[in-house]
Amino acid sequence: MLTKKFVNRTRFMSIVLVCAFGIAACSGANAQQVEVIEDLGSEPVLDLKQEENQPRSGEMGDRMEDEVIPEEEMDLDDLYPGVNDGEKEESMSEKSSGTVDESMVNTPEFFKATLIDPSTGKQYSINDFAGKVVLLETMAMWCSNCFKQQNEVIELHALLGERDDFISVGLDVDPNENVDDLKAYVESNGFSWTFAVAPVEVAREIGQLYGAQFLNPSATPMLIIDKQGAVHPLPFGIKSSEQLKEALDVYLN
Repeated sequence: MLTKKFVNRTRFMSIVLVCAFGIAACSGANAQQVEVIEDLGSEPVLDLKQEENQPRSGEMGDRMEDEVIPEEEMDLDDLYPGVNDGEKEESMSEKSSGTVDESMVNTPEFFKATLIDPSTGKQYSINDFAGKVVLLETMAMWCSNCFKQQNEVIELHALLGERDDFISVGLDVDPNENVDDLKAYVESNGFSWTFAVAPVEVAREIGQLYGAQFLNPSATPMLIIDKQGAVHPLPFGIKSSEQLKEALDVYLN
């Protein structure tokens, strides 16, 4: 009888031990599972809707807000398609044949391109300002950064006063904007300097010479052309009237 009781008790203890080990194992697995879930919950979730709504490169006319586009995303062929590079080669051959002013031989091709002042309807070219210092801004009417920069240019003109050796030029490089709208923009804001809608070949050459960011108005690109026709790009970002004056004084004085 004792032997039978001993055997039964031994079996019962074995069952208890097995159950205990089983519960411990399950608890450990559950804890590990909870830890994994918590780790997954900390991962950022990709917002596909937001990703789809991001503006695509090469659609400058559709960018109705200030966004500094990385230069590697900008494709000049997409922004300004159909430019005939042969025209540039033809112009270079004219220079070599002596049919243009030899004093302008080393200046960019876009200096002699025909531009139209929207306020007066008169034609002009950058070459017409030879012997003057030119502050040139590439801009677009939708660009609020450009508007802020242009208000600094108003202050700059007040600081410099009337000068015969200085002129400001604003070139609208958005291929979707036109002369009539630019005229309304200039007049409504009281801008007194010279503007133009940049022809396709002019905008594209500026991008090729000085970098694609010069076709990104939100970067507030500007350059100085000195009295000898040399071009000096300024840093990107909105520049105060005092900073502009300091940069210009080097070439004006």
